[in-house]
This record gives sequence, structure tokens and C-alpha cells, in this order.
Amino acid sequence: MQVNLFKLPCREIQDKMNKRTIISAAAAIILTVSGHMTVSGQSPWITNDTLAHNMIWTDKLQRQVEFLSDSLCAGRASGSIGGNEAAFWLIRNFRKAGLLEFGGTYAKHVYTGGGEIGHNILGMIPGSMKDPCDSYIIVGAHYDHLGILDGRMYPGADSNASGTVSLVSLADMFSSMKTLGKVYGKNIIFAAFDGQCMNLSGSYSLWNMIKSGDLKDPVTGETITEDRISLMVNIDQIGCSLSTLSSGRKDYIIMLGNGRLRKEDRNKITQCNLFYGTDLEISHTYYGSKDFTRVFYTLSDQRVFIENGVPGILFTSGITMNNNKTYDTADTLDYEVMRRRIILIFHWIEKML
Repeated sequence: MQVNLFKLPCREIQDKMNKRTIISAAAAIILTVSGHMTVSGQSPWITNDTLAHNMIWTDKLQRQVEFLSDSLCAGRASGSIGGNEAAFWLIRNFRKAGLLEFGGTYAKHVYTGGGEIGHNILGMIPGSMKDPCDSYIIVGAHYDHLGILDGRMYPGADSNASGTVSLVSLADMFSSMKTLGKVYGKNIIFAAFDGQCMNLSGSYSLWNMIKSGDLKDPVTGETITEDRISLMVNIDQIGCSLSTLSSGRKDYIIMLGNGRLRKEDRNKITQCNLFYGTDLEISHTYYGSKDFTRVFYTLSDQRVFIENGVPGILFTSGITMNNNKTYDTADTLDYEVMRRRIILIFHWIEKML
């Protein structure tokens, strides 16, 4: 949120300036200590991120969640007409963001095991077109939900329209940085998974494509092998502030799997949170419980990657009393906090590339 200093009393101006100075100084100290300052004193963390931030705003996020949780998508059950509407919406957004297709199409069949055929929606932003790289980060979120059961629609606004909208937002943000000429050391595969509610069939289907050599780089045409996947980032239920952490703050985020990263990468989320001013409370456990952390960490689409030795990260705002209910609706989400969560995830992924 931008603050107009000319409309603030003098004391408030001074307080804002003091706070900003303190935050900047603290960030500089942390980055210097952790070895992120260059010899010239310039920090590679300082980027022209205004365009990326301007790609998302609260009204836009809300409209997108409302579409995915509306009766047109009818709860987005795998293989349903509503699920296909959501898939077409994703394809339109991937194409608008300029994501590259795999094998001439964004949609890949998913056999859910329940007799239905769903579709993963996949697209890629290359790290560099001039000097193609052979390492990949997968950023995913499932877009399917329960659909209509016993005549009642399950909108799935938080679960997981919120994660799907976050995925599309990140694609827009990274696309905007590529427009500015930004080059990354890894390629980003954006994966909107179908079939999460059907035994994670979408994410397992993607892994089987990789394992069987059926996923080809759209730039080089080379096979994307298992060893070239350096990280999987999953976003599942990221829009609510209804299940706060012990402090009671509503502006929080849960990041599970941080301990699986390289030691030098484990503090990057804290550094990003401070440096870019997202100022979220971050938890690396599921509400302080080792048992719940272990269980919840394996319930979503990062699981197949973890099973195969790929570090997997889950970003979430936790399970709420609205999950898998007919009242998991768009008006229950906190879009300002959701926006800050997306910005934090964006900058963290940038530092992992």
C-alpha cells in the first residue's frame, strides 16, 4: 500500500520515514552478513519490481476468485463441465501471460482413477531465451474441487481458487519481469493441477510424464529429466486469515518444507519478508505441532516430488472451518493479506532461481 506523505501530519511523516529507514538499514545488515552484498556494495536483491507488484491488486484477486468459485465453474470437479470452464480460464490467462506451451498445448490429460478425464494446465517461462538453461522450478496449485454433491455446490474459494489465482498472479508477475529483460538461472514451469481431490492424480500424472521422458522443453526440445527439477513450490489454500497463528495476527503465512532446502537458502524467506516490506508473520510448522506438520506436509501436490527426492515447499494459510463446505465462498477471503502473501512468494521464488 502506497502512503501519500503530503496528507499525513508532520509527526506521522517522521514516524513513517523512521520506520522505513530502520527497515532498510536492518535489511542491509542482514544481507551483508549473509553474503548477499556484492563487492561494489550493490545488492542483487534491489530490482525494479514495481511493474510486478502492479500486476496484482485486491479487486482483481477477488474478481478472479469469484469467477472460479461461481456457479459457472460449479465447484470445479475433475472431468466436469465446470472443471473444464476453469481449465479454459487458466489457458486464457497462461496465453495472455505469454507462457510457452508444452508440445503445442497447455492442456495435458489426467486420468483420475474415477472414470473421469481431467486436465493439468502447464506453461513455462524460460530463464533465458538467448542462453537456455537446463534446470527447472515447478510452481503449482490445484484448481479442482468437490463440484456438486447431493444437489449442493461446493465453491472452493479458499480451497483452492485462492491458490489457483495466486499461481496465475505469479505467472503475470514473472512475465512482467521478462518484459523488462530480466534473466533467470532456471526455467519456471507453472502447473495448475487437476485431480487433487482424486488422490493427487494431477501431480502424479505430471511426475509420470517427467519420469517417462514425455515432457520436452518448449525452447530447446530437450527432455526434462527428473534430475533437472531443483524445487517444487505448491500453493494450497492461501486466501484466508481465519486460522491465525498463536499471536492472533491475521497477516501470516505458513511455509512447510523450508528445512529441506540447502542451508544457505533457509533464511531467504525471512530476508525477503523484511527487505520487500511484506511484513508477514511466518511459521515453518503447522501451528506448532510436529505431528500435524508431518501429516499436512504430505497431503497436497508436493508429495510426489518429495517422494522422489525433489525438495518440496508448501505455502498455505491453513485449514479453516469453511474447508469442504458449501460456505467456502469468495467473500470469506482476506484479499489484502493474500496480495502480500503472493508478493512474498514471488520475491522468494526469484531468489531461488
